[in-house]
Amino acid sequence: MKHLKALIIKFVMSALVLGIVLTVIYNYDFSDSILISLVLTVVAYALGDLLVYRNAADDSDSKKRNIVATISDLILSFLVIWIMGTSLFGNTSTIIQGSVVSAIVITLGEWFFHNYLDKHVFNTNNYGHTDTTYNK
Repeated sequence: MKHLKALIIKFVMSALVLGIVLTVIYNYDFSDSILISLVLTVVAYALGDLLVYRNAADDSDSKKRNIVATISDLILSFLVIWIMGTSLFGNTSTIIQGSVVSAIVITLGEWFFHNYLDKHVFNTNNYGHTDTTYNK
Protein backbone atom coordinates (compact mmCIF):
# COMPACT_ATOMS: atom_id res chain seq x y z
CA MET A 1 0.00 0.00 0.00
CA LYS A 2 2.90 2.35 0.73
CA HIS A 3 4.25 1.84 -2.80
CA LEU A 4 0.86 2.49 -4.35
CA LYS A 5 0.56 5.78 -2.47
CA ALA A 6 4.08 6.74 -3.59
CA LEU A 7 3.21 5.89 -7.21
CA ILE A 8 0.10 8.05 -7.04
CA ILE A 9 2.06 10.98 -5.61
CA LYS A 10 4.71 10.59 -8.31
CA PHE A 11 2.08 10.35 -11.07
CA VAL A 12 0.24 13.47 -9.86
CA MET A 13 3.51 15.39 -9.71
CA SER A 14 4.50 14.30 -13.23
CA ALA A 15 1.02 14.87 -14.67
CA LEU A 16 0.86 18.40 -13.25
CA VAL A 17 4.27 19.32 -14.62
CA LEU A 18 3.69 17.78 -18.04
CA GLY A 19 0.15 19.14 -18.18
CA ILE A 20 1.42 22.65 -17.59
CA VAL A 21 4.59 22.46 -19.69
CA LEU A 22 3.54 20.29 -22.63
CA THR A 23 -0.17 21.12 -22.80
CA VAL A 24 -0.40 24.74 -21.66
CA ILE A 25 2.94 26.11 -22.81
CA TYR A 26 3.66 23.95 -25.91
CA ASN A 27 0.03 23.16 -26.93
CA TYR A 28 0.31 19.38 -27.07
CA ASP A 29 -2.74 17.23 -26.29
CA PHE A 30 -3.50 16.72 -22.61
CA SER A 31 -4.18 13.01 -23.17
CA ASP A 32 -0.66 12.61 -24.58
CA SER A 33 0.78 14.42 -21.55
CA ILE A 34 -1.10 12.01 -19.28
CA LEU A 35 0.18 9.00 -21.23
CA ILE A 36 3.76 10.23 -20.97
CA SER A 37 3.21 10.88 -17.23
CA LEU A 38 1.96 7.34 -16.71
CA VAL A 39 4.92 5.75 -18.49
CA LEU A 40 7.38 8.11 -16.80
CA THR A 41 5.93 7.31 -13.38
CA VAL A 42 6.28 3.56 -13.78
CA VAL A 43 9.75 3.67 -15.37
CA ALA A 44 11.14 6.30 -13.00
CA TYR A 45 9.76 4.56 -9.90
CA ALA A 46 11.13 1.17 -10.93
CA LEU A 47 14.53 2.36 -12.16
CA GLY A 48 15.10 5.67 -10.40
CA ASP A 49 13.55 5.08 -6.99
CA LEU A 50 13.62 1.34 -6.35
CA LEU A 51 16.88 0.56 -8.15
CA VAL A 52 19.12 3.64 -8.20
CA TYR A 53 17.94 5.48 -5.07
CA ARG A 54 17.92 2.39 -2.86
CA ASN A 55 21.37 1.25 -4.07
CA ALA A 56 23.27 4.50 -4.76
CA ALA A 57 24.89 4.55 -1.31
CA ASP A 58 24.32 2.93 2.03
CA ASP A 59 21.38 4.03 4.16
CA SER A 60 23.57 6.20 6.38
CA ASP A 61 24.41 8.55 3.48
CA SER A 62 20.98 9.64 2.34
CA LYS A 63 22.26 12.95 0.92
CA LYS A 64 24.63 11.15 -1.46
CA ARG A 65 21.86 8.71 -2.47
CA ASN A 66 19.53 11.63 -3.12
CA ILE A 67 22.08 13.45 -5.29
CA VAL A 68 22.86 10.37 -7.39
CA ALA A 69 19.19 9.44 -7.78
CA THR A 70 18.13 13.01 -8.60
CA ILE A 71 20.74 13.30 -11.35
CA SER A 72 19.66 9.96 -12.79
CA ASP A 73 16.01 11.10 -12.57
CA LEU A 74 16.89 14.20 -14.60
CA ILE A 75 18.43 12.11 -17.37
CA LEU A 76 15.70 9.46 -17.26
CA SER A 77 12.88 12.05 -17.27
CA PHE A 78 14.38 13.88 -20.23
CA LEU A 79 14.84 10.67 -22.22
CA VAL A 80 11.35 9.30 -21.55
CA ILE A 81 9.62 12.62 -22.32
CA TRP A 82 11.74 13.26 -25.40
CA ILE A 83 11.44 9.74 -26.88
CA MET A 84 7.70 9.47 -26.22
CA GLY A 85 7.13 13.06 -27.30
CA THR A 86 8.97 12.50 -30.55
CA SER A 87 6.92 9.40 -31.30
CA LEU A 88 3.61 11.10 -30.37
CA PHE A 89 4.18 14.62 -31.70
CA GLY A 90 6.85 14.17 -34.36
CA ASN A 91 10.45 15.30 -34.24
CA THR A 92 10.08 19.01 -33.53
CA SER A 93 12.36 21.44 -31.76
CA THR A 94 9.61 22.27 -29.26
CA ILE A 95 9.52 18.72 -27.88
CA ILE A 96 13.21 18.99 -27.03
CA GLN A 97 12.59 22.29 -25.24
CA GLY A 98 9.54 20.89 -23.50
CA SER A 99 11.49 17.80 -22.46
CA VAL A 100 14.30 19.86 -20.95
CA VAL A 101 11.97 22.20 -19.05
CA SER A 102 9.76 19.33 -17.84
CA ALA A 103 12.72 17.20 -16.75
CA ILE A 104 14.22 20.06 -14.73
CA VAL A 105 10.95 20.81 -12.92
CA ILE A 106 10.23 17.12 -12.27
CA THR A 107 13.77 16.68 -10.95
CA LEU A 108 13.23 19.46 -8.42
CA GLY A 109 10.17 17.59 -7.16
CA GLU A 110 12.10 14.32 -7.08
CA TRP A 111 14.53 15.75 -4.52
CA PHE A 112 11.64 16.10 -2.06
CA PHE A 113 9.98 12.87 -3.20
CA HIS A 114 13.09 10.91 -2.20
CA ASN A 115 12.81 12.31 1.32
CA TYR A 116 9.18 11.16 1.39
CA LEU A 117 10.29 7.69 0.29
CA ASP A 118 12.83 7.50 3.11
CA LYS A 119 10.33 8.45 5.78
CA HIS A 120 7.15 6.76 4.58
CA VAL A 121 8.01 3.94 2.19
CA PHE A 122 11.47 2.66 3.06
CA ASN A 123 11.04 3.50 6.77
CA THR A 124 14.42 5.04 7.48
CA ASN A 125 14.89 7.72 10.10
CA ASN A 126 17.03 10.86 9.79
CA TYR A 127 20.17 8.87 10.59
CA GLY A 128 19.64 6.36 7.81
CA HIS A 129 18.68 3.48 10.11
CA THR A 130 15.68 1.34 9.36
CA ASP A 131 12.78 2.07 11.66
CA THR A 132 11.62 -1.12 13.30
CA THR A 133 8.28 0.27 14.43
CA TYR A 134 5.19 -0.29 12.31
CA ASN A 135 4.67 2.67 10.01
CA LYS A 136 1.37 2.96 8.12
